Amino acid sequence: MAKTELHENETAAERALLISVDTGEFDAEASMAELYELVRSAGAEPFGSMIQKRPSPETATCVGSGMMEEIAQFCREQEIDLLVFDRELTPTQIRNIEKITDVHTIDRTMLILDIFAARAITKEGKLQVELAQLKYMLPRLTGKGVELSRLGGGIGTRGPGETKLETDRRHINRRIQSLREQLSQVEKHRDLLNKRRQKEGVVTVALVGYTNVGKSTLMNFLTQAGVLAENKLFATLDPTARSLKLPSGKTVMLIDTVGLVRRLPHHLVEAFRSTLEQAAGADIILNICDASSEEAQVHLQVTRELLESLGCREKPVLNVLNKCDLVPGLSDMMAIGNCVRISAATGEGIPDLLQAIEDNLPRKNVRITALLPFSKSGLAAEVRKDGVVLTEAYVPEGLKMTAMVSPDLLESLRPYVLENTED
Repeated sequence: MAKTELHENETAAERALLISVDTGEFDAEASMAELYELVRSAGAEPFGSMIQKRPSPETATCVGSGMMEEIAQFCREQEIDLLVFDRELTPTQIRNIEKITDVHTIDRTMLILDIFAARAITKEGKLQVELAQLKYMLPRLTGKGVELSRLGGGIGTRGPGETKLETDRRHINRRIQSLREQLSQVEKHRDLLNKRRQKEGVVTVALVGYTNVGKSTLMNFLTQAGVLAENKLFATLDPTARSLKLPSGKTVMLIDTVGLVRRLPHHLVEAFRSTLEQAAGADIILNICDASSEEAQVHLQVTRELLESLGCREKPVLNVLNKCDLVPGLSDMMAIGNCVRISAATGEGIPDLLQAIEDNLPRKNVRITALLPFSKSGLAAEVRKDGVVLTEAYVPEGLKMTAMVSPDLLESLRPYVLENTED
């Protein structure tokens, strides 16, 4: 009836028992493995897991009565502190499960919301997380009563305060409206920045993909951005943008985005839509996946589906297979479409990645040789700043330069160009 696994644990403050109901609607084993990593990322220790096959979840307790008794006994014997269900629970189910087991119970959505609340750093990130938490909480007020007024530590309790006042339905609705207005102002500011980048001809490259595939490690390798890179799901939450100079001299804006997981709660997808739309607005999208994962194909598909929902069908998308150093015998089966193999940890394949970005630039740089009069020192300064100077020498007529320049800069230099070659 149930499948149980036990993991040794000596130091964790919170022992978590993971529970899933396998109805056949998704891969329960793979989802449970992901839940294991989510629990670890939240700071608890997965001590065991149970999976029950059923046609549908039981209305009162999600799992059957026999399984419920088995869970309660396991909790008593192993001193379990937390039950985590790999699906969304109703308030009634949570109340019944906690009454039977006397153990704090959360569902997958609550767990992910808790991780997001702990990881948000910027004002926008905090606003988005609080909005998602309140929208999740609002329909769950009925029947909870004074239970919502509890305060305390542990997984599932972080985020917006849970005082009696804040659980008042009208107060939460007012707060949700306020958060939406604040996020609207943040989005307007970001739109202005994006329009300025477009006006200045800045090319943007977005890193998207499943969480914990090495996006932040790649960002750090390419730009020395100093982004937190840990072996945890959702180690970084807030988007980071840094400039990246390509071999030809073209400078692009590299943007890191929030990672994805299977069945990402729709509250979070909606709350972080504006952040994800930054990726949709990029000129080039790098779809990063962990080549060492057995789920690599699934991860790529999860990302592709989200990108399509954001209207990115026409955007150049490069599939980047990271962590190839862990799978030296990677077969051609992983050559999915426009694909580059790299290792952000060792630097393997990075030149190929940079060249692939170059090849997909909307406008390519041009190699020119120009003779600038001494009176045009300002143009020479622009070339040094925005292009790549290959050679330069002073001659009697002025400054002779060979450089890689953008099409925009080429227009300013055209009267002085001796020759140019498309890169």
